[in-house]
This record gives sequence, structure tokens and C-alpha cells, in this order.
Amino acid sequence: MELDKCFFGSVTVGERGQVVIPIEARNELNMQPGDRLVIMKHPHYEGLLVAKLDGMRVFLNDLAASLDRVDVEGGAE
Repeated sequence: MELDKCFFGSVTVGERGQVVIPIEARNELNMQPGDRLVIMKHPHYEGLLVAKLDGMRVFLNDLAASLDRVDVEGGAE
């Protein structure tokens, strides 16, 4: 995926710490009112990672399955 297609603009943090997710991002990611989001601090930079909770579960399950395959197949050491 091209990086320029991953950028949805910028937002301003409100007085109560709230931000509005741009409509283009909500549409592309099928975000609906009531969806649960995971908010994490980026491990190395000043920033946040935001993901839909269900999407994060799928990603982590896929990652765990990939690690299991590498472990069974005996990856390079």
C-alpha cells in the first residue's frame, strides 16, 4: 500500500483531549458509532497507535499463528 493513501490529514486535540477521526478514515475502515478502539503509545516515537479492537484481535491471532509456524518449522537462528 502506498504511504500517501494511509494519510488522512491532521486533527486538533480539544480541551478535553478529544479528537475527531476524519470521515475518510472512518469510511475506509468502516468505523461505526459504538466501535471499540485500542489506543497505544508508540514504542519509540511521540505518538499513538489507534486500531479497532476486533481488527487488533485478528492481527494478534495471525501474528501468534505465524510465530507458531516459525517455531515448528525451526526458523533461522
